[in-house]
Amino acid sequence: MINVGLYYRVKDGHEKEFEDKFNGVVDLLKSNDLGFIDGKLYREVKCPREYMIYTVWKDKKSFEDFIQMEAYKSTVDYGKTILDSTPRHKIFGELID
Repeated sequence: MINVGLYYRVKDGHEKEFEDKFNGVVDLLKSNDLGFIDGKLYREVKCPREYMIYTVWKDKKSFEDFIQMEAYKSTVDYGKTILDSTPRHKIFGELID
């Protein structure tokens, strides 16, 4: 398993929209066999427009396949309308069961 952090800064007033979109994507990922295990959304206390999505994937290839999907790319395009900056992703490493 691997953990991936996805970091976002949302434009003022779009926080609820971002949170709703996150919930929809997680539901979609959980209903398909894409190697996605779980995802949680965290909000920065000092700057509530900053978020981290912490995800767990079966393996690195599953995450890489996901970010190549058309559905992911269309979500990224949509995100450009509500994000304040370019998102960052970080693979934290492999988990040992």
